[in-house]
Amino acid sequence: MSFFKKFFNKEKKEDLDKGLEKTKAGFFDKISRAVAGKDTVDEEVLDELEGILIASDVGLDTTIKIIDRIEARVSEEKYVNTNELNEILRSEIVNLLAEQNDTDFEDYILPPVEGNGPAIILVVGVNGVGKTTTIGKIANQYQRQGKKVVLGAADTFRAAAVDQLKIWAERVGCEFYSKGMYTDPAAVAYETTKYAIDNNCDVAIIDTAGRLHTKFNLMKELSKIKRSITKAYPAAPHQVLLVLDATTGQNAIEQARAFTEATDVTALALTKLDGTAKGGVAIGITDQFRVPIRYIGVGEGIDHLQIFNKRAFVDSLFGNEMTTS
Repeated sequence: MSFFKKFFNKEKKEDLDKGLEKTKAGFFDKISRAVAGKDTVDEEVLDELEGILIASDVGLDTTIKIIDRIEARVSEEKYVNTNELNEILRSEIVNLLAEQNDTDFEDYILPPVEGNGPAIILVVGVNGVGKTTTIGKIANQYQRQGKKVVLGAADTFRAAAVDQLKIWAERVGCEFYSKGMYTDPAAVAYETTKYAIDNNCDVAIIDTAGRLHTKFNLMKELSKIKRSITKAYPAAPHQVLLVLDATTGQNAIEQARAFTEATDVTALALTKLDGTAKGGVAIGITDQFRVPIRYIGVGEGIDHLQIFNKRAFVDSLFGNEMTTS
């Protein structure tokens, strides 16, 4: 069975290809133009490649790492032509992503849980990144698997945030827990966790307020919320999912830095990849913060939040099926 038949049906692959069109045009098409007419990969080609990677929001540190790896391979193999450069670049990006995303999952998998309790997922991120929508789409996938899901509305200060999450719960047919607006977010998180335990839920997904990453006092509240969950369920939360907006490029990296310092982020969701040429930020974020990407958003539809698969992601960027394992 081929890689793509195993992990992707035709529709999902087409959605991924379409969602990454802007990044492909802004990133790899530039590479093709940079090496056009050249016979070998020399210092000039590598300088061009470095500039393109940085301009595509891969990030300076990650770009240098990729260039160093390519230089080492060029030196080792003595002669590399520009036709081989794409294959080398592609394999090195896959290798880099594999350092954090070591397993390519076929479907939505709950985080590991000891015993028979529910999986508790805490979702964080600034306002406007698509956090609540991402929660709804994740809940929809688990509901389709027959899982019992409860959504906890701990974003209690943003106007209409509780109502927005309730609408998603009704849309996907899952349960919903709220104490209303202007209540203590940590209390909501605690009681949602208790609700999930008492009602034999498979998973609780808890929304939080969109913290401004420049305000340290607000970021501290994330620690309070996490402690409240742990009081209700010592092993929880089982996943802390940080949602980032790919269209913000380097700002997404700054948000990742702030949130990973404020709480133990264990997974990333990168939204709105279809609306940006800055998809290279996915490479830089997972490399710099040593956190795996779990989901990517490639469209507005309820099914357009996909499990991140490193090989499929890189394949769509380069435009043809990978032949390497």
